Amino acid sequence: MSPGIGLMKRRLETEESAVSLAISGITKKFKVQTNSIQNLETKYDDDSGDWYVALGWKDKRVIVKMDSVLATITEIKEI
Repeated sequence: MSPGIGLMKRRLETEESAVSLAISGITKKFKVQTNSIQNLETKYDDDSGDWYVALGWKDKRVIVKMDSVLATITEIKEI
């Protein structure tokens, strides 16, 4: 039996680490420079244990969803 999300150690514990991972994923997927990416908003969902980071550059906007326990990007959605 695996422990619930509340009992597991989170790898993405801070907002800064979540934003850093999100920017890293965006630079790899969209081939943009890190200095042109702006952090628009960051939210943490206590129920699911996921981070949501909204990023923007030029005329693009994306929302990056990340699992805080596994420290992986689960979804990148363009808006």
